[in-house]
Amino acid sequence: MSEERVELKEEGTGGEKAGLSLDQVKKEASKPDLEGLVPGASLAGISPSPSPEASGLLSLPWEMVTHIASHLPAHCVINVLPKVCCALRNVDKDRTAWQVRARRLVGPRATFPVGPKEDFDWSTACLEMEQLITSWTGQVHLLDRQTQVDEEERERGRERRREPVADQQEDGADDVIDEGGVAVQEVANGADGRMGVVLEGEDGDLQPAEGGDQLARLREELEERRDDNAEALLGGERDHRVVYDDDDDDAHQDLNRQEDFANPRLQGDGRNVVVQQCQPPRSPSPPPAMECTTLPSSHIAQVNTVLLVGDGGKICATGSRDWNVKLWDLQADCASMLLHTLGAQGHFSTHLGWVWCLASEGPLLASGGFDSTVRLWDLQACGAERGLIRAGAAVLCLSFQRDVLLAGTFDKRVSMYDTRAAEPLVKSLRHHGNAVMCLAADDKYIISGSQDCTVAVYDRRADKGFSKLRLSSYLLSMSYSDSEIWGGDNKGMLHSFSMRAGVFKSLSEFDVGHTALVTGIHRSPGCLYTCSSDRTVKVHIPCGPPKTLCTLRHQGGVSGLSVNAGVLAVASGDTCVEIWRPRK
Repeated sequence: MSEERVELKEEGTGGEKAGLSLDQVKKEASKPDLEGLVPGASLAGISPSPSPEASGLLSLPWEMVTHIASHLPAHCVINVLPKVCCALRNVDKDRTAWQVRARRLVGPRATFPVGPKEDFDWSTACLEMEQLITSWTGQVHLLDRQTQVDEEERERGRERRREPVADQQEDGADDVIDEGGVAVQEVANGADGRMGVVLEGEDGDLQPAEGGDQLARLREELEERRDDNAEALLGGERDHRVVYDDDDDDAHQDLNRQEDFANPRLQGDGRNVVVQQCQPPRSPSPPPAMECTTLPSSHIAQVNTVLLVGDGGKICATGSRDWNVKLWDLQADCASMLLHTLGAQGHFSTHLGWVWCLASEGPLLASGGFDSTVRLWDLQACGAERGLIRAGAAVLCLSFQRDVLLAGTFDKRVSMYDTRAAEPLVKSLRHHGNAVMCLAADDKYIISGSQDCTVAVYDRRADKGFSKLRLSSYLLSMSYSDSEIWGGDNKGMLHSFSMRAGVFKSLSEFDVGHTALVTGIHRSPGCLYTCSSDRTVKVHIPCGPPKTLCTLRHQGGVSGLSVNAGVLAVASGDTCVEIWRPRK
């Protein structure tokens, strides 16, 4: 007689299947991993007694049923099992089972959650963590391979540069190579040995350093031989590489020393021109469960802020240094994604200065800018203007709650506005000694971070400030949910705080690998996203310390991110906005 077996699939980072007999299941169920779990999370009141008439799975003790359910995907336990039969309706109410699942996902050495465990939403946290792991873990191997290839290419480029330098030094040449500066100067010897050009690393423009006449003659010679791509070659576009083959002299120099991007290269004495199509700068390949879309270039200056609005993140709002706010339909095809460029009638732009921050509540979208105004827009009326608030100073951060709009400004204030009133200003708070850089709030508290390296908490019900912490750095971004506050500072570090029973305290400080300003952060019970001006976006499990699942690398500094229903919007580089969403 064959032994009955139950096939289980463990939803961790490994995702391996294991066949367990009923005896093994009973043995495992008798050894629950309860270390570090919240006390009092008993099964009393939700554990139905097995019916004498029941058979199969329902005849097992309730502890074994919940143990088996812990090996099913979280979305199955929450959404499917309650529909199977009435007896399984309470499986998702077992807090101990969710805690065991969370421990398995984060690992035995990590602390989860970092903040208070009382009233923590364990089922939502496990659901989000499993979705995060499924969506982003596959990206790691692709990025590792990409990073290895890029490092090998850069190493080969460095080797090619070192060889000609050594040869020229033996010949007594006066070539100069600045290894450490941003503006890198390299001299490429021409036919007469006197022509030289210099490359400014910031903008990629080629400018004559000496021998201007010879450079002009070289350009004339190139123009005579050029093909359809010659203009792009001489203009230094990134998508091509120019190679000068030297038949008589082995010494040749690369002019472009920027190691992070695929840029033009110039070698040799320039007598034979070979055009090689170069691969464009490569962005991270989408993971199996995610796809990446880049919004069509419409802004003409750097995008400072991005916000996903609506159900499921179907609409994206972007704010730029070109003074405009644009709305995008993420469900439309590429040619028709742009819905509106917001602006009052008769105005040529949304604001009269840089747009720095966005916030939304219901149908209203608020935009704050360096023109010292907050402007309100109705998303249900094609972005029609619904109000103008004069803040008195540059608006650096916004937080939109159901009954109040909060604005942090350069003049050290946090202002509270009632958007329904003719005179919207309700109260102006001044708890800081420098510009207010970030805000987070709920119906009880307002938390603000300032460039004076302080974090202040204002009690809305008591109408007074009751707590203030001083840090060694200042926060630029903040996310607040479920009694936990996470912030990113100007040194690349993450900070966690707790707000419980009217007590605000600092919990931990984490180094997740960012090397510059943390410009954006989003935290929910089971996921953590961060971005930085170091050109990276990181996806983590929000445990202590955070477990980084994926790092996305970009060509320029990342100025902001927004997350809604598993959709990630990233403002990266100059005018680029990337949308990462689950693959259909």
